[in-house]
Amino acid sequence: MSNPTVTVPIREALRYAQGRAERLSRTQQLEIGEDLFIRIAPGGRKFLLFCLDGEPDRSAAEAVAAALALRNPQYGWHQGATLRSLTVVEEGAADVPEAPPQANENS
Repeated sequence: MSNPTVTVPIREALRYAQGRAERLSRTQQLEIGEDLFIRIAPGGRKFLLFCLDGEPDRSAAEAVAAALALRNPQYGWHQGATLRSLTVVEEGAADVPEAPPQANENS
């Protein structure tokens, strides 16, 4: 028997993942749209958005930053080997979020 599908508002899913990132000190990843993913870094005060085909829009990053109640978020870009990700860091949060896994990382 498979688990039932549950639909929740995206804001609720984002805040839940943010809380887990803070509590567990582990990165949380969600698919938040068609070919749009978020990785919330440990601590929950920084994240990155990436697409497997293309680049995310800044407007999506701004909407997510608002949903996560980030104060004075700073926006930038991270260029990985295969993906370009939009980074968002709350003012005062240390470091840059983790880059998404590369296509050849299967471990």
